[in-house]
Amino acid sequence: MSSYSPAETSAKSGFSIDTLRYYEKIGLLPGIARDTAGRRVFSDGDLSWLHMLRCLRDTGMPIAEMLRYAELARERGTETERLALLRAHDRRVETEIAKLREQQRHIQTKIGFYAGATAACRVGAGPAA
Repeated sequence: MSSYSPAETSAKSGFSIDTLRYYEKIGLLPGIARDTAGRRVFSDGDLSWLHMLRCLRDTGMPIAEMLRYAELARERGTETERLALLRAHDRRVETEIAKLREQQRHIQTKIGFYAGATAACRVGAGPAA
């Protein structure tokens, strides 16, 4: 099993060292080992957990729900609750994706308009609206 310094873990996870400390402090990243000098030492398992936290955070899960998920993940027999929490989050992500797709269509319409207007100006069709 590999071990990683906080700097290596930061580079591999994309989380800043301050965020790693914060996550440990609030209980999102419990049980981090320490070397003989008292420095944090992260494992492959910690990196795997951080990958999940990155996914949850990047998809907009609030810290309170991340904490609840972490609490449930530490307890045996909570699979049904974890599944419900992740399904609810997945529905929110799906709603956000649909909203972003609609906004993207609007942007693409404007791009088409301006691309057409620019092309018209190049052929001397007059100024664009």
